Amino acid sequence: MDIRVGHSPDPDDAFMYWALTTDLVDPRGFAFEQVLADIQTLNQWARAARLEVTAISLAAYPFVQQDYALLPHGASIGTGYGPIVVARKPASIDDLRGKEIVVPGTMTTAFLTLRLAIGECLFRELSFEQIPDEVASGRADYGLLIHEGQLTFADIGLHKVIDLGEWWLLETGLPLPLGVNVARRDIERLGDLSEVLAEGIRCGLEHREEALAYALQFGRGIDEAVVDRFIEMYVNELTEDYGDEGRSAVAELLRRGEEIGAFPHPVQLDFV
Repeated sequence: MDIRVGHSPDPDDAFMYWALTTDLVDPRGFAFEQVLADIQTLNQWARAARLEVTAISLAAYPFVQQDYALLPHGASIGTGYGPIVVARKPASIDDLRGKEIVVPGTMTTAFLTLRLAIGECLFRELSFEQIPDEVASGRADYGLLIHEGQLTFADIGLHKVIDLGEWWLLETGLPLPLGVNVARRDIERLGDLSEVLAEGIRCGLEHREEALAYALQFGRGIDEAVVDRFIEMYVNELTEDYGDEGRSAVAELLRRGEEIGAFPHPVQLDFV
């Protein structure tokens, strides 16, 4: 059975799927094709149920919940760290209110968490990799950074205004679930598929050096130390399985999003 797996061309996602490119995991009759696209594109594709398995922003799940169920693994969850709002000069969270913030997409969890933290805001969408330079050049006063930008913004002279993962932890006591993996509900042997994908994640963690070497191909020019740190941040025990803490974090974020009217329908949380 052919399974297209959508994920971002990022080191952490590549690390998770490395084992599927080897013979270390029994595919149980599934043939995997990896489809790479930025997270905002994957969110939009999921609304059309284009791929059998895909990474999406957790904030996008309510928009696709009729077609997809959450896989119990593969999530990018950070405790005390997450997307970062940056500026060219030191600023406070109060400075953000009423000011334009460049964001990497309205369906990203980063944008939802920003709204939860500061309320409704002025924003402009831009591809995530362009946002650091947009702020550094002065074309934007504030930018919301995801992916490796969370680690490299100081290298181009930008200042942190707020770390949304830190804010979320102080607000709720929970880790911040950003990206999740979902599987289309019409797939036969969905349970078997989930187990194969889970085994692939475990295999990557058990063969970290080989998986890291593979992931470096997706580093977009950042050095090995930064790639290693980024993977350590977002491929962890909560990636293997949400556990009670991870599931509570998912439920709380979606509950708060529903409370502010961020989703078109009531959220029906459903794990494979």
